[in-house]
Amino acid sequence: MSDAVELVLTTNAHDIGSFEVRRALPKRERRHLGPFVFFDHLGPAVLKPGTGMDVRPHPHIGLSTVTYLFDGEIMHRDSLGFVQPIRPGAVNWMTAGRGIVHSERTAPELRKTGFRIHGIQTWVALPPDLEEMAPGFEHHPADTLPRGAVDGVDLVCILGEAFGLKAPVKVHSPIFYLHAEFPAGARLAMTDAHVERGFYVVSGGIEVDGTDYAPGNLVVLREGAEVTLRATENSTVMLLGGAKLPGERTIWWNFVSSDKARLERAKADWKAGKFPKVPDESEFIPLPD
Repeated sequence: MSDAVELVLTTNAHDIGSFEVRRALPKRERRHLGPFVFFDHLGPAVLKPGTGMDVRPHPHIGLSTVTYLFDGEIMHRDSLGFVQPIRPGAVNWMTAGRGIVHSERTAPELRKTGFRIHGIQTWVALPPDLEEMAPGFEHHPADTLPRGAVDGVDLVCILGEAFGLKAPVKVHSPIFYLHAEFPAGARLAMTDAHVERGFYVVSGGIEVDGTDYAPGNLVVLREGAEVTLRATENSTVMLLGGAKLPGERTIWWNFVSSDKARLERAKADWKAGKFPKVPDESEFIPLPD
């Protein structure tokens, strides 16, 4: 393994009913990368007619979420009253702050025909002084995100800024998150504008200093190392990182906090029905045992 690589995290798959999800963060070896504390690879999977995603209303605190799709669609509903389909290349930036509830479902028309689903879901921890901020929601269609090409690699900036691109999303800490499409043989020098950096191979293959990294690998780079990524074939890669996370975070279920007592209050509030409700939704996910 290259001296420029600090750690390689491999994903473990778990079934959520309609399809498999592979988790890269958090892991025992690494709890976060920059402000990213959760990283799930959804699919790819083909859902048959009559099936779909049904993630019932559930709560969050202390974080922001992004679901970034390559294929398919997810219908987002939240307790602020937003109803928004998430489609390929778009950004839904949901900030939980002191508390938000949302559901993720498949629209009725897609259930009839069946469809392909493929994407990445991430959670970004809020800075300690903003963990109790008011919840919020932003939607940015795919055609509003900045795009560019560096040495033949096509880039889309989803969050933050890097490679001369800056996303329109209002983030709360230094961060970068990009979708990169590498043609076979293309090389990309990794940004050095952020302290913590890494890349996740969605498809294809990436080589760094003679070591190959396959789909499902989240590669954490050493601070300050000069790193060039080379695609061994046509490859889809997520580039991510940012400033070091100030302090530690505890994740329990869908809650993230720097204060363990706050997690206990969130558990009690959800069990007692004190979180805000998602309009027109009567179901909910109970607090785990």
